[in-house]
Amino acid sequence: MDPLLQAIVRAVKRGGVFLLGMTLLIGGAAMLVLPGPGIAVMLLGLVVLSAEFKWAQRILAWARERGRSLKDQAQTRMPGAGRPPTGGPPTRDRPDRAA
Repeated sequence: MDPLLQAIVRAVKRGGVFLLGMTLLIGGAAMLVLPGPGIAVMLLGLVVLSAEFKWAQRILAWARERGRSLKDQAQTRMPGAGRPPTGGPPTRDRPDRAA
């Protein structure tokens, strides 16, 4: 394949990824104030952008680490964290405990 054609194909692909990713980011930002899954759409936009851009990979890695950290903090603050549930297994006598 001609090197010039390869460069053009690469630029078009990179531009398409940029347009799609930025559209998802902007749409997700709008959904933060409008009805819709804003954060999920913004993360999807970062996933798309990370296919071509290192800066998006770094932001996505930071977001993943921050998400794990928030999950861990929430789990440690939950009442009863680390303790087995009380009440035993469900029985026929107690339908409220049935699975």
